[in-house]
Amino acid sequence: MSEFKKLKLWFDGELATPLAKKIKPHYSPFKTKTFVAYIEKKIEDQELKQRVETISDALYAQLPSDYCEAVGILHNILGPENENETGMFTDGYWLMPIAFFVEKYGTAHFDESMLLIKEITKRNTGEYAIRPFLTHYPKETLKIAKLWSKDKNFHVRRLASEGLRPRLPWAKKITLFSDKPDPVITILSNLKSDPSAYVRKSVANTMADFLKENYEYTILVLETWSKCNNKETDWIIKHALRNEIKKKNPQALSLLTKKEKK
Repeated sequence: MSEFKKLKLWFDGELATPLAKKIKPHYSPFKTKTFVAYIEKKIEDQELKQRVETISDALYAQLPSDYCEAVGILHNILGPENENETGMFTDGYWLMPIAFFVEKYGTAHFDESMLLIKEITKRNTGEYAIRPFLTHYPKETLKIAKLWSKDKNFHVRRLASEGLRPRLPWAKKITLFSDKPDPVITILSNLKSDPSAYVRKSVANTMADFLKENYEYTILVLETWSKCNNKETDWIIKHALRNEIKKKNPQALSLLTKKEKK
């Protein structure tokens, strides 16, 4: 993605062609012309998410009907990992239909899908793809997310937080842990002093979401975290409380004042 245009406009026939070229060496029956023609016919009046889904559906129609075989092919075209905290929606944008492929068609294949989501997120993002698995397999997904929160790759650690956000932008709200956030907070606690600002911002945003879902529980967690005397954790607390500060919430103001006096 080298020139500026709306993100949705990058998902068209011009994307379909190189995507097909990546797949063809790993799956010779792939029908490139049919794939491209289907996408060009469908996407003209579609918005971003619809275009991404259209390309995913076209992949589903062209790849092997065996999901595990299809996933193996997709693994082979992911390319090098993104070593930066930026670029997921520029250099890695073309992977969004592959992530949606897993999100839409992979829920019956938990292990295979989790492996591909982890690899996708090192290059683009798996924060949307993980959400149906969280709904269908909450315990198993939380177990994986806990492992991810300790991963050496900061993209994967970020996914452990971002994918669990109750109010993730562009995604359906998840209320599964609104009453009892403990399982998610356990995972976020592993990240509360993360060296990556990219990860810490996600943790702060997830905590800000939980303040809206379960204020009393979440503010107590932030008060506990404030005792860590850690600048990374302090930043998370301040950023998580930003909306409460704007509302001049006395409890939030008091918590920040205490930190500033130390």
